[in-house]
Amino acid sequence: MFYTKKQKELFNRIMKQINKNVENSSKENNKMKILSKKHPQTDTIKMIVLCALLMLFVSFKTTKNDDPIYLDPSKSVEARVADLMSRMTLEDKVYQMNQFVGLEHMKKGNPNDVKENNDAQGFYKTLSVNDVSKMCEEGKIGSFLHVLTAKEANYLQELALKSPLKIPVLIGIDAIHGNALVSGTTVYPSPIGLASTWNDDFLYTVGKQTAKEMRATGSHWTFTPNIDILRDPRWGRVGETFGEDPFMVGNMGASMIRGFQQDDFTGTEKVIACAKHMIGGGESINGLNAAPADISVRTLREVHLPPYKKAIDAGVYSIMAAHNEINGVPSHMSKWLMTDVLRNEWNFQGFYVSDWLDIERLNTLHHTAKDMKEASFLSVDAGMDMHMHGPKFTDAIIASVKEGKLSINRVNDACRKILTAKFKLGLFENRFVDLEKKKELLFTEEHKATALESARKGIVLLKNNGILPLQKTNSKKKIFVTGPNANNQSILGDWHAVQPDENVTTVYEGIKTLGETKGYAVNFFNSGENIRNIKSSKIKEASEKAKNADYAIVVVGDNSMRYKWKDKTAGENMARASLNLFGKQLDLVKAIKETGTPVIIVLVNGKPISEPWLEENIPAILESWEPGNLGGQAVAEVLFGEVNPSGKLPLTVARSVGQLRMIYNHKPSAYFHKYAYEKKTPLYPFGFGLSYTKYTYGEPVLSNASLSGKEKITVSVEVSNTGEFDGEEIAQLYIRDNVSSATRPVKELKGYKRVALKAGETKKVTFSLNAESLAFYDINMVYCVEPGKFTIMTGSSSNSKDLKKVILTVNNKIEL
Repeated sequence: MFYTKKQKELFNRIMKQINKNVENSSKENNKMKILSKKHPQTDTIKMIVLCALLMLFVSFKTTKNDDPIYLDPSKSVEARVADLMSRMTLEDKVYQMNQFVGLEHMKKGNPNDVKENNDAQGFYKTLSVNDVSKMCEEGKIGSFLHVLTAKEANYLQELALKSPLKIPVLIGIDAIHGNALVSGTTVYPSPIGLASTWNDDFLYTVGKQTAKEMRATGSHWTFTPNIDILRDPRWGRVGETFGEDPFMVGNMGASMIRGFQQDDFTGTEKVIACAKHMIGGGESINGLNAAPADISVRTLREVHLPPYKKAIDAGVYSIMAAHNEINGVPSHMSKWLMTDVLRNEWNFQGFYVSDWLDIERLNTLHHTAKDMKEASFLSVDAGMDMHMHGPKFTDAIIASVKEGKLSINRVNDACRKILTAKFKLGLFENRFVDLEKKKELLFTEEHKATALESARKGIVLLKNNGILPLQKTNSKKKIFVTGPNANNQSILGDWHAVQPDENVTTVYEGIKTLGETKGYAVNFFNSGENIRNIKSSKIKEASEKAKNADYAIVVVGDNSMRYKWKDKTAGENMARASLNLFGKQLDLVKAIKETGTPVIIVLVNGKPISEPWLEENIPAILESWEPGNLGGQAVAEVLFGEVNPSGKLPLTVARSVGQLRMIYNHKPSAYFHKYAYEKKTPLYPFGFGLSYTKYTYGEPVLSNASLSGKEKITVSVEVSNTGEFDGEEIAQLYIRDNVSSATRPVKELKGYKRVALKAGETKKVTFSLNAESLAFYDINMVYCVEPGKFTIMTGSSSNSKDLKKVILTVNNKIEL
């Protein structure tokens, strides 16, 4: 039964007055012994009065005006949160800060694991599924993750509805490129493929559509976008990112956040976004996930933190800390990051969540805490709001508060933000999923269209000596398709569950379907799908079959499929010490080339492939990344010329692992000297991508040759399609601070635009620059624009030969 705060205060005042009156009556009137505190009937009288009061309160409860405010949807979110928190104990508040894995996920855990918690499956050695269910029913769990069916989501909400305060649970999921961990959903291209479109609008649309599919299956919170800055392509999680450039990563991350949250995420078709991983995971010292990072404050400020500023400006409501340590301080206990910079300096209003068991790792891995209690205190005191995942955290925080070590205000702040999310998402009124209706909301025609179009525009043509596009034929030419990624769901990338076969068009299926309409006979040979274990006998058999073909399309790359963990060569926790084609894939390509049949390479991969032999010996190379549900159709359309390729690389492709670090926005001294037996230029530069047509650029023109304050400068350039195909070009704008008090990169991306051009057509493309575009942290770490000259560059890639220049002069120092 619920009582308002005023009712409780009134009750306490009445009882206090009763006790006072009884005491006074005892002193002043000995004849009225019936009212004496020591009189045996005193307790009876008190009980009668108490019962009367309780009946009075029951009558108050039955009136509409005295229903708990937090259960009244007509009240403001702020009022509802305040009312609910007034009814919560310390324990209730801390429980909201704790997350557990879903019950079905728990069942996959190994009870024989000797660890306290199973790192992979989330089995809790001290808790059974029934124990966790009971905890949910008692209101002791605030959130769940890895809940993959609407049925389980509904069950967990039913349990939470039985709790004393009836607070719904917040369900999170790694919907990295679509809600792909749930079978039957739309799987969009991996983020690195979406970044290759150089179109922020796709990220917004993918976010908005993914949110609808998430809510239809019971989830409310996505652990994405990943706005890590790529600095080491050995890292297995490259495919989750938007590449190496802070400006682009920030723009795309912010667009996806806006798509997910739709302003303030109020309603039943929106979800909370989560910017991650704070910070520096893409620049670990050895390319391994969770390895230490030693990154200067200058580099953090200039490279890794800017996307978080854009995410906060876009209203992101949750941020996940990184596995790794930064400069000796684990991210999960960095008060400088969580509180000083993001909260106090940039006014982050949402909540922080830990990554998988990383609070525990302050003790077990980093050894900065002596036990879980201290680890929990260090993290929450630094700013952490929710723990992913498992037992012991709540007991540790409750004890720290009661001992006076951790401020209750820190717990109140965390609880308030989490409850605010639940109210805004409408979970108190709409916590259950309509199991029948959800089928109508998944993999819809609208969502499939977005997945297909983003795959088409994210494919990058790396090389073409004229063999592509394949022309229509009347002579029944033969196409031979093979390779480990030709005919399976590797095109779906990391963070996906097995999808229904009818929902996935493989590369072979796409080529066969479209190729046959163009007059080709298309045949496939399975030369082995396990990249780690391609048999020499299969390679020989493939080369024999390729001899009779007019074209051989070989689909190679990486395997990011997490449900085939032993076969993986990329993805989360699967870095590599080399960047070439894994295993015998190059042997397969070479054997087929030796037959004399022209070879076309299609790459399906989540991180760049450094294989100069392909560039030197193969006539056509197509980078498709991991293009999603309809990726095979998109690849085929590009191969046959139905779509003119327009994707550009959002990263630099090195020639070998020995060139690392290889990035476009390096400092001037990076290549002052040469390697002994290796070029110092990349295999493919940032922003590079070919087309079936040709584009030419005019000279850039400034609206004003100088800048004095916070006014805008317009940069315009004419782009012409001088070829024979209609197409889309991605015009790019870079700047260079010619002389500065602290060194600046040789180039910095500051603008990009897609422009559709018919054959023979010319259009003017316009960019805007302002003081913010030119600003940096000077030698004293003051954010400003220094007076002097800036080189403004426009063109088709970051390669200097593809850019034309103009000079902009800044007349005076501008502090921001």
